[in-house]
Amino acid sequence: MNIDNGRLDHLRESQGDIGNHVIDEFAAGRLSRRDFIRRGTVVGISVPVIGAVLAACGSSSSTPSTGTTSSSPAATGAAGATIKVGIIVPAAAINPLTVADQGGLDMLGQTGEYLTFSDEHLTLQPQLATSWSANTMADVWTFKIRQNVKFHDGSPLTADDVVYTYKLQTDPKNAANALSAFGGVLLPAGVKKVDDFTVEFHLEAPNGNFPYLTSSDNYNMIILPNGYSPANWESSFVGTGPFVLKSYTAKVGASFTRNEQYWGTKALPAATEFTFYTSQTPQILALTSGTLDVVGQFAVTGGEQLLASGAPYNIVKLKSSAHRELSMRCDQAPFTDPRVRQAIALTLDRPAIVQALFKGFADVGNDSPFAPVFPSTNTSIAQRAKDISKAKSLLSAAGHSSGFSTQLIGLDALEIPDFGQIVAQSAKSIGVNISTKFEDATTYYGKATFGNSDWLDATMSLVDYGHRSVPNVFLTAPLQTYNAKSGTGTWNAAHFNNAQYDKLSAQYIAAVDIGSQRSIAGQIETLLLAQTPIIFGYFYNYLAASAKNVNGIYPTAIGHIFLYNVTKS
Repeated sequence: MNIDNGRLDHLRESQGDIGNHVIDEFAAGRLSRRDFIRRGTVVGISVPVIGAVLAACGSSSSTPSTGTTSSSPAATGAAGATIKVGIIVPAAAINPLTVADQGGLDMLGQTGEYLTFSDEHLTLQPQLATSWSANTMADVWTFKIRQNVKFHDGSPLTADDVVYTYKLQTDPKNAANALSAFGGVLLPAGVKKVDDFTVEFHLEAPNGNFPYLTSSDNYNMIILPNGYSPANWESSFVGTGPFVLKSYTAKVGASFTRNEQYWGTKALPAATEFTFYTSQTPQILALTSGTLDVVGQFAVTGGEQLLASGAPYNIVKLKSSAHRELSMRCDQAPFTDPRVRQAIALTLDRPAIVQALFKGFADVGNDSPFAPVFPSTNTSIAQRAKDISKAKSLLSAAGHSSGFSTQLIGLDALEIPDFGQIVAQSAKSIGVNISTKFEDATTYYGKATFGNSDWLDATMSLVDYGHRSVPNVFLTAPLQTYNAKSGTGTWNAAHFNNAQYDKLSAQYIAAVDIGSQRSIAGQIETLLLAQTPIIFGYFYNYLAASAKNVNGIYPTAIGHIFLYNVTKS
């Protein structure tokens, strides 16, 4: 690079140790431009400073674009329309503490907002926080809260609301779904008010990616008014967002109107109407017939007509870390032996699965949560491939030369049943008979706690996992050893218990630079290939659709569908 060292030194004066480390990594050529922008937003370097650093290093003289821009065509039609949307039915009550499904998180995001927003490029944007920074150890993060923001009930947003929300969501006694991200990371005592618009998070251990846990990726973390009971949220949908609740009917649908008092740019639609569906087929029929303007998500299987060349629809395709996890109970025979788990994994023809289920709109998985979209994924680890001979040998060595029978219980959504049938058919090649059962979201998730959920209790479990911009949640909730006191392993359907894994995942989470993360990732990937508690077969592109005359939809790969910039002609 042709570096202007004087200008760069001046810019470094305004950054802390971690920010300067990221700048140094970029200046030394160890970070790409894209990775520098992404990493810079995480550690709290402002967009103007990022742009100035790029210019000082001869990379670009312009400020990088990290704003919320739609992946569908820009809004070109008329504002003021009513936009009609189809999404999957929420599995349970819309309660910010307990929502654990896509339909539910869609509803949270219509009126609620987060401290930060994780966009389609995995960069972080300010939302209800205007800036953030870490101490040298990355175990204390300080957030500045946006001023002149009001909740829909008219009360002003202050640090008290943020502190209340985070204490509520991080208390293990509340069994919050957000503990899947905060377990072992943040306790209520670590949430501290500094002044009316400043909050500090004192973490249990260093965490180089903590701001992502304050973002839309951690979908439960919409900010609530101080003292507000989340159990009452379904009656009001109180938040700070660009839409306000008009009506909500469980299992049926919801409607919203534009928030005329919104702190930011007012939403373009006058209103939105959501219809809930239990499957994708009727959603697609409603879109093709003109009853719906938008389908929040669809799968390639069953959605071929939307993807056909020349079809009159706007399609959003997002590379993502979204995937399905096929967990095998490590505490139940025959899956107590890792050779058995490896054998099942070795029966799968992953490239063929990606082609059959996604027509190529997916990346092959390598039985760890490190998706190709993550900059920290260690791509030097060899890809697992189909090997029936090796699978039979492993099964025989484990004492199951004649095979065995078991059951797989999965969620009945999108392509999951098709993938489950492929798994069952593949396993027959080594003498393993897997019966399959697929359930609606309410039945499958149950109470989403051990002993009360087919998802967490089944011998083999096949579940959906929405996209995250960093792998932290995938590394902790489904794979770390379960501990009710600390909140770790809250989604550990495999009942995996491995001290070395726990140590490595903690090291990864603490790392603040991409090089260290990538090195540790390689060790984790290698360990998980040997243990195979979970099969990660693929990471699929997130697909959403709108009618040709509807522009500006903004889905996120985790499952939100944002409509504030939508027009209709």
